[in-house]
Amino acid sequence: MLVKGIRDDDTSSSAESLQYEFSTIRAATDSFSNDNKLGQGGFGPVYKGKLSNGQEVAVKRLAANSGQGDLEFKNEVLLVARLEHRNLVRLLGFCFDGTERLLIYEFVPNASLDHFLFDPVKRKHLDWERRFKIIGGLARGILYLHEDSRLRIIHRDLKASNVLLDAEMNPKISDFGMARLFAMDESQGITSKIAGT
Repeated sequence: MLVKGIRDDDTSSSAESLQYEFSTIRAATDSFSNDNKLGQGGFGPVYKGKLSNGQEVAVKRLAANSGQGDLEFKNEVLLVARLEHRNLVRLLGFCFDGTERLLIYEFVPNASLDHFLFDPVKRKHLDWERRFKIIGGLARGILYLHEDSRLRIIHRDLKASNVLLDAEMNPKISDFGMARLFAMDESQGITSKIAGT
């Protein structure tokens, strides 16, 4: 298992408490309607959904040919479920049903940073003060991942499209499918696998 310092029984019990029924998520997304499609990530489409309690969610539906296998899926669930920081997108749960693999996240309303950086109209909303605050939030999130969380995590795919902006334009780092864990006493590692895009 990739996660060091976590007992197997801890991971299975916490994973079970995060599991959603496929029927619940299918209903929340109106059967994964194109009207609810927020975008297309590297591993599959992302949909907006509304749970029966009224909570809005973002659902990452992993494509069968996405390249994110069971190990990466399990890695993302176990990693993100343990992370709590205002500059990280919060994982609410997951669904693993036959060939369906879904990750259910908090819904972040302002889309990703790249929509603002590369759109001439939206770019006007990013004055230097706001950009500075976004950079500061990203730095706090990365510091938490690298130094302050229970696990040391290297994201390995940080880019503008993996930074979501909430209603107040605060940044939230997303998409931990390529993340790598380090032991608490490890400060460096070598990998031969190319990650990200």
